[in-house]
Amino acid sequence: ILKFIGAVENACCRIIEGNEVNTEDFEKMIYFARNYADKHHHGKEEQVLFAEMTNHLGKIGTNLIQHGMLVEHDLGRLHISDLEESINLYKEAPITLHKLGIIEGASGYAKLLKRHIGKENEVIYPYAEKSLTEEVLISVDERVRAFEEEANAQGVQKHCLDLLKELTEKYSD
Repeated sequence: ILKFIGAVENACCRIIEGNEVNTEDFEKMIYFARNYADKHHHGKEEQVLFAEMTNHLGKIGTNLIQHGMLVEHDLGRLHISDLEESINLYKEAPITLHKLGIIEGASGYAKLLKRHIGKENEVIYPYAEKSLTEEVLISVDERVRAFEEEANAQGVQKHCLDLLKELTEKYSD
């Protein structure tokens, strides 16, 4: 996901530098954001880890998840919806205002994800590992593995990671 963020930021920078907007590439970014970052990655969190934290860690766990992480998941979805709307408007009328909307939606999403990943890695995951029982952690690991296997059987990871490779090769520094 961090590689994806780099590609998104570089695509935005190219627009600022005067390059044409490649709406097809931004649509691929939307696909990746929705299907890998959100449905796949956030899906595991929401269906497994966050549910266990809310069920077992009382008010602190509930507040961390419901008023922190889930709010940010929803805000990310809003950025992606705004990006999609701006792309559609740009296709109808390729004016600077719609370019601004594309940059705003895409870069807002990238910035949010960077902060969000930091919170996951520095606060949420360590707190869960420290606070949940070994039994619950084992259950979380097993359910996440099953989630991954099901997605793998559907080709989710391969398709999205192939798309990521294409985008990062095109939008590398």
